Amino acid sequence: MLSSPITTENMNREEALKLVRQYVKNENLVHHMLAVEAAMCFYAEKLGQPVETWSVTGLLHDFDWEIHPSAEQHPLEGAPILRQHGVAEEVIQAILAHGQNLNIPRTSLLAKGLYACDEITGLITAVALVRPSRSLYDLEASSVKKKWKDKAFAAGANREEIARGAEEFGVPLWEHCENVIIAMRAIATQIGLAGNLEPGSSPG
Repeated sequence: MLSSPITTENMNREEALKLVRQYVKNENLVHHMLAVEAAMCFYAEKLGQPVETWSVTGLLHDFDWEIHPSAEQHPLEGAPILRQHGVAEEVIQAILAHGQNLNIPRTSLLAKGLYACDEITGLITAVALVRPSRSLYDLEASSVKKKWKDKAFAAGANREEIARGAEEFGVPLWEHCENVIIAMRAIATQIGLAGNLEPGSSPG
């Protein structure tokens, strides 16, 4: 799971968020990208990778979904837009590699991280929203694991992709789930998942 840190000039986080706001009007989609960004930042810090590069990758990965709302278009047709805005090629390649239909090998740690953090945030969000608290603050991986077996629950969250992502990234699935929950808790208010609990509330 270790890799040499990536060094490159790249669009900064503020510019990336501005680009997202230019192309995305659905606030739930923005929340998803912010959740993936939070998870990517968590792992960048944990693995000694450049946090802003990982942040920008997570934030931009679905920026074109509203203008390219099909697997045939997204993220392939978004890549030229990112290049026009000066986004680093390694970031673009990681974003392209999260598209299932393109079959691009995920060879970089950045690409593996994005793939691992993408789909699981949707499942975590869905589980949080059916809890009495509607919050991440009292959510644990064990609750997500219980819902995992119910294929009718959050059917759009592809369990196979989630499991494959964690395996490729080299983190046990439920440890990865707990890590992503922790990462998302840090921005729970921002993404509408504080529910009726106060920030800092602990599970249990």
